[in-house]
Amino acid sequence: MCGVFGISGDNNKEVGRLTYLGLYALQHRGEESAGIVVFDKKRVKHYEGMGLVNEVFDEKVIKSLSGEVAVGHVRYSTTGGSVAKNIQPFLVTHKKDYIAVAHNGNLTNASTLRDGMEEKGSIFQTSMDSEIITHLLTSCEQRDIEERVVSSLLKLEGAYSLVLMFNDVLVGARDPYGFKPLCLGKLGDTYILCSETCALDLIQAEYVRDIERGEVVFIHKGKLQSIKPFPKKQEAKCIFEYIYFARPDSNIFGRNVYLVRKTLGKQLADECPVDCDFVMPIPDSGNYAAVGFAQESNLPLEVGMVRNHYVGRTFIQPSKFIRDFRVRVKLNPIKDVLKDKRVAIIEDSIVRGTTSRARVKTLRETGVKEIHMRVSCPPLRYPCFYGIDFPTKKELIAHNYSIEKIRDFIGVDSLQYLSLEGMLKAMPSEGKGFCVGCFTGEYPTPVPKRLSKNILERKR
Repeated sequence: MCGVFGISGDNNKEVGRLTYLGLYALQHRGEESAGIVVFDKKRVKHYEGMGLVNEVFDEKVIKSLSGEVAVGHVRYSTTGGSVAKNIQPFLVTHKKDYIAVAHNGNLTNASTLRDGMEEKGSIFQTSMDSEIITHLLTSCEQRDIEERVVSSLLKLEGAYSLVLMFNDVLVGARDPYGFKPLCLGKLGDTYILCSETCALDLIQAEYVRDIERGEVVFIHKGKLQSIKPFPKKQEAKCIFEYIYFARPDSNIFGRNVYLVRKTLGKQLADECPVDCDFVMPIPDSGNYAAVGFAQESNLPLEVGMVRNHYVGRTFIQPSKFIRDFRVRVKLNPIKDVLKDKRVAIIEDSIVRGTTSRARVKTLRETGVKEIHMRVSCPPLRYPCFYGIDFPTKKELIAHNYSIEKIRDFIGVDSLQYLSLEGMLKAMPSEGKGFCVGCFTGEYPTPVPKRLSKNILERKR
């Protein structure tokens, strides 16, 4: 997962600042690095760095990023290591053209494409699958921008929501399956492309519509052209965007994220009731399912743990040591609320199990009487090949252990998950058109056998 942002402002002096603010709103999609590329009157300005958006960009830098078109990216690695050379957007100069690429997703045929290019002499500077896109664009025989983009994208397989810059042309594209969100907004005469609507809200831009799956848009000097060059595919929106990843104040795939998570909680309460004193969420992603669970159960909702908001998201940290440390400092229990109580804690998901185990241990130390865990999605048993960071079965506790053994490992009195049918029922259109491969092992695209091994090698 990553966050992408693009703006075509026709020499708007604020394109850099607006991109900075857009990335700030999308910070939850990646905390490792941030970058902005601006095209300004036949030259390019480029600034990037490791860390959070407000750590990478200061006022002096933001003021310098004026121009006609800007592309920005916040990164969380699923392929490629967490190092400076893998920061996006990727910027290349080719035959006097400036091309920048910001990519959200994973290409399932990355290894095949890369091997073929290297056999023909291509030299790669990074370990990112996204760099493959720049090679395709620059090696294309066609000179027309539209033809180059379409010819390149037709070679890609897997998940991508892309924001590209070709000199003063801004391009947005979603793969034919529509795995990742990408929306179109407008601020006056200025067009904006971004991963989620929360970025539009922050800069007070108007939401126009989602970029459709299989759609490519070209924006130049206030005019937008849309084409749909791909053969039709089965729709496969990432369901984990609703469960965990997207911001609750965003609308993605046609529905508000908060309302979907609340509905998941209500469905969970119907399927997995619990006799307890109160319901409490695990902040922050469990908050909204907990609201629905408590309302449906007619139980009080209490805040039993307080989050330190100066600590980032533990799930998307690339290092196990950093994940474990941040779990300890991220949440602090309120002992006077918890002591001698029977509590139902609501989690949005359990991936590796180590985070939940640490949280339960902390709760036990407060003197809580009983802990019953309810999870607002089914067990995650299979790897994701499209951009969520659980690429191997061995990392997934539910693939290797029964629910009873997971309960023992985490240390709760009872553990129940939402059913697959219940999860889909809570989704827009009753779950039609979603990818659920991480729950079922049935994927919407062919997955090369060597992909999982390849991802691990590059992450190291």
